[in-house]
Amino acid sequence: MAEPITATQLRKDIYNALDRVLATGVAQPVVRNGQTLLIVRESGKRLDFDRLPKRRIRTCSAEELVNTSWEGEWNPNP
Repeated sequence: MAEPITATQLRKDIYNALDRVLATGVAQPVVRNGQTLLIVRESGKRLDFDRLPKRRIRTCSAEELVNTSWEGEWNPNP
């Protein structure tokens, strides 16, 4: 997320702020009266579940889960 800007800053530079959000997809926080609003690209807020990697699942009891060794399963850099 980008650094927050005030409504006054947004008013001075609205077209550049909007173009930056469109180009990068990074939300722009705007602070007004102590509350924060976000300018976001609409497509940036939706998840395409078909593009998520498929994962294996395990079905087990809580006791089996506690005693499971994950050493061969977990990879910090998937």
